[in-house]
Amino acid sequence: MLYLNNKQTSIKNLYTQPIFKSIKAIKGQDLYYLQIKVDSEKGLWGFGERFDFLNQKGLVRENKVFEKFTNQGEKTYLPIPFFLSNDFGIYIDTFEVFNIKSTIKKELNIIEIFTDFNQNDIYIFKGKPEEQLKSLLKLKGEVVVPPIWSFGPWMSANRWNNQELVINMAKKSKELGFFHTVIVVEAWSDESTFYTFNDRSLWPNPKEMIKELKNLGLHLILWQVPVFKKLNNNEHDEIHEKDCEWAINNNLVVKKIDGSPYTIPKDRWFENSMIPDFTNPETKKWWFSKRQYLLDMGVEGFKTDGGEFIYDDDIIFFDGSTGKEMRNKYPLSYTQAYYEALGKDKVLFSRSGYTSSWQTPIHWAGDQMSTFKELKHQLIAGLNASVSGIFFWSFDIAGFAGEMPSKELYLRAFSLGTFSPIMQWHSEPLGGQFSKIMKSKDAINDRSPWNIAKIYNDDNILEITKSFTTLREKIIPYLYEEALYSKDNCVALMKPLFYSHPKDKNVFDIEDEFYLGRSLLVAPIVNENQVERSIYIPEGNWFDCQLKIKIEGKSYIQRKYSLAEIGLFINLDTNYSKLKNILI
Repeated sequence: MLYLNNKQTSIKNLYTQPIFKSIKAIKGQDLYYLQIKVDSEKGLWGFGERFDFLNQKGLVRENKVFEKFTNQGEKTYLPIPFFLSNDFGIYIDTFEVFNIKSTIKKELNIIEIFTDFNQNDIYIFKGKPEEQLKSLLKLKGEVVVPPIWSFGPWMSANRWNNQELVINMAKKSKELGFFHTVIVVEAWSDESTFYTFNDRSLWPNPKEMIKELKNLGLHLILWQVPVFKKLNNNEHDEIHEKDCEWAINNNLVVKKIDGSPYTIPKDRWFENSMIPDFTNPETKKWWFSKRQYLLDMGVEGFKTDGGEFIYDDDIIFFDGSTGKEMRNKYPLSYTQAYYEALGKDKVLFSRSGYTSSWQTPIHWAGDQMSTFKELKHQLIAGLNASVSGIFFWSFDIAGFAGEMPSKELYLRAFSLGTFSPIMQWHSEPLGGQFSKIMKSKDAINDRSPWNIAKIYNDDNILEITKSFTTLREKIIPYLYEEALYSKDNCVALMKPLFYSHPKDKNVFDIEDEFYLGRSLLVAPIVNENQVERSIYIPEGNWFDCQLKIKIEGKSYIQRKYSLAEIGLFINLDTNYSKLKNILI
């Protein structure tokens, strides 16, 4: 590993390194930028959870946490200022917003990092991608593995807004023969306090509900957003008003320079709401004292949504940080506070994050529409996140918003979810932004297998999704063993092919294949109306789980997959014993 700090080390010390054609710092009008020239054949991957491309050579990447509702494009909820190439990686140790630009000129790939070296430490890691990621994790803290029950299928829908409905959905899953280990309930809270149930007539006995869910094998997770919500003029909540007054008077909220509370700007999610300042120990103490009763009655985690609420530079936090410093750091202060309150036997399910978010698992890809375009981008996001250190990652199967997914989209997404680190389905509120384009005659937008089967009057959907869910149950021992291996060895769990084969030019731009653990290669179909696809088999000896034949690697094959199938290949050069009686 090479370490560069412009205040202490001459940048010229790096000129002699053979991985670069040249490296130099250039003083621009307002700031320095680091310019690196490498062979044009080298790719660039990582940068956190990026949705648009896997190989990001030739693109501009902005290092900024940003809340973008569906079709994220170049935006991201979870940037990480770390990128990998074939034989070197760079990490910028900062919370600041900055750009990394990559351009191709002749035989060179010119990478320019626009930031202030007088305030940031730049780490350059040598070696294969696996070694680069390991260096980052050794530097910024080890990966935390969530409990084994979190590797089972999750069920969720925003419209489950009362105790009876939640229990009925849990029972229906069981009665139909589905295996689930986690249930997420979003519409439980009044959304002003986010710690009280919204109506006792709707939630008559939450403690008894949790007990019944546990008897059905389900761990309960409740939705959270870090806000003191601004209520409408016709809304009145005495508890909430007292909480807001207390928070302002005791410096528990983020403030403007003039001392008044900072509020989320207009036209952003939860506009005009105040946000808690988790850099203040008293905020954490007060905030979680209000939620401890939920943990005491058996809640086993929180869906920590939001966190992208810092839009102004000129705001002040309790520890002296400014908005400029906290734009990317706030999601960490938020999720770390929750993780400390929960402990390792429970889980978070977070949307936003930054460097070291691997210490507060789990994360999901945020909000996407039910389209094939979004499905493909979800997979790309998961692969980029994984090689950036976010090992325990998930997505909303077939999207969560808008028109209901087609049968084809739902089953293709369901099969991909089965072989993702974390598997879960979810849907938007009935009054959500895209709810008006729903065509479901009953206005029920659950992405549950039974609701999709009902919409299309097709019991085949139930049978196919049930078989995938059963398969997920069977591979949990393999997934958990690989999760522990990933943590102990700092090796990505969901690996794009370049990560394991950095010298194989055939894999640099492959966005629709990946390793899940050491032994399993997954080749999903993520394009509409596609039945047959080309698959690149990397070097080694492989077993085709569909045709039950052995294949020699470094070869292209063609395979057809029905809606009940997904491409699966076992690496026979590894210890695949936990898959032997399942897929072989």
